[in-house]
Amino acid sequence: MARARDHDVWNNASASDSILVTKDEDFVTMRALRSDGPAVIWVRIGNSTKRVLIDRFSAAFPAVLVALERGETIVQIPDA
Repeated sequence: MARARDHDVWNNASASDSILVTKDEDFVTMRALRSDGPAVIWVRIGNSTKRVLIDRFSAAFPAVLVALERGETIVQIPDA
């Protein structure tokens, strides 16, 4: 899926009942405009190393889970 079009990634996530984790605002827009489809975790962290990205994601993960359990369909992980 790394080279797939956004539409194909979206459909795959929907079909497999997955959650999209992305830095791509296009998926956020798609989720905002639709009443169906996967939840989107929007990682709003600029260019960084994998270690920084993983550390920030790990720190935010408990809050992300709470938001998803509340039924939120777009959850942001902001840049610190």
